[in-house]
Amino acid sequence: MYLDLRTVGSTSGLYANQQLPVSLRGTQLLVDTLEAVHEQLLTTAIEARVSDQEGLLQGLDELTEAATTVEVIGNVERETTVGGSAEQSASAGASASWGPGGPRGQVRMSGSSRHSVTASDRLRRTGTEHHQVIFGPLSRALARITAALAPARLWLLLDEWSSIPLELQPLLADLLRRSVLPTRGTTVKIAAIERRSRFREPGDEGDYVGIEVGADAASAVSFDDVLRFDHGRTQSRQFFAELFLNHVRPRMPVTDDPAEFVATAFSRTAFPELVRAAEGVPRDAINIAALAAQHANTATIGIRHVRQAAQDWYLRDKYAAIAGNEPALTTLRWLVDEVVGRRRSRTFLLDHATGANDPTMRDLNDARLVHLVRRGIVDRKRPGTLYDGFAIDYGCYVALLADGEQPSRRSKSDAWLTDPHRALPESVPLEQLLVELPGAARSVPRQRKPRE
Repeated sequence: MYLDLRTVGSTSGLYANQQLPVSLRGTQLLVDTLEAVHEQLLTTAIEARVSDQEGLLQGLDELTEAATTVEVIGNVERETTVGGSAEQSASAGASASWGPGGPRGQVRMSGSSRHSVTASDRLRRTGTEHHQVIFGPLSRALARITAALAPARLWLLLDEWSSIPLELQPLLADLLRRSVLPTRGTTVKIAAIERRSRFREPGDEGDYVGIEVGADAASAVSFDDVLRFDHGRTQSRQFFAELFLNHVRPRMPVTDDPAEFVATAFSRTAFPELVRAAEGVPRDAINIAALAAQHANTATIGIRHVRQAAQDWYLRDKYAAIAGNEPALTTLRWLVDEVVGRRRSRTFLLDHATGANDPTMRDLNDARLVHLVRRGIVDRKRPGTLYDGFAIDYGCYVALLADGEQPSRRSKSDAWLTDPHRALPESVPLEQLLVELPGAARSVPRQRKPRE
């Protein structure tokens, strides 16, 4: 079951008054999410074959009941009135007469009784209705649903997690932790951007709301590591070749072999350069390829077309995203001047705490102008300090590359950084790779030379 979280939610949940408690906005988000789950499961119950359709429908009814409980917060007035009345009457009479036929007699008796009781009870609540999600009944409903689907499993695929506001993400994660994850027969997969995700909100007494990554759920796959060009050339090239082929196939008859398609559309060195220019981001790869095809027109796409397209995409999309962010622009200019201009490299090291907490680095990372290529690098001289390795985006320095059809080369001094299987060489001083961001020099400890 696939859920695009960009399409889940309502104005009362996501975009309501920020002054409202997060719990109210978050509860509405939970209700909207459960509604989307219910809709897809109901479609499955109607259109697909399941082992226990009646049990599935019953579980869906219980899911609806657990997700639509309403509590009224406000004044409560109760008025009870009881009244009654009773009435009883009786009468009797007798008569006798003598006639030719003999004596005659008549006895008459009558009685009536009436008893009535009236009662009324009125309960009046004035206040605001608030939705409630009760985890106990919700868990039982999900257990009934998974039992009805057995032996099949319920796979819940949540995409675009980072589109949810940060302050609401721990609440949705807590719903999954308390109701979905403990249910047998369920598997949950979440696709999220690491620096835009908050799965856990810690409490004051060691407790927390949300999912603790590593304990409640595991971080399985990092697509940055899988698709980064320098980390796995063959794997990333194969991925992008299949990606391009799948986008072209609906529009025109082409081969089913991705390698053959790439050989037809690109020159021998152009496609590897395109994969490098994409920096592991599929969206950037698609847009750069589209612009390169426009520049090439009917000719085979070459390196010159790829570099021109990468520069156009950099100016049109990435650089424009931070055009109004002066601190981020200042940091980017300084990094390009220092790393690319002075050091003749594209990679650099940054203190882990600075890279994670500096707002300009977060903005540059979100705009895909710097890329995290390796984390947790340890200095042998100071093992208590961790560093992260970053790479400046291809578009920032593509204009400096030589014209022609020669592919760009990696610097030998930073080749170890982009290879996850290699450690920091003894011959490479850490100080040569470490940078201190403008305005952050106080928070980043400067390396000192060891005493002679």
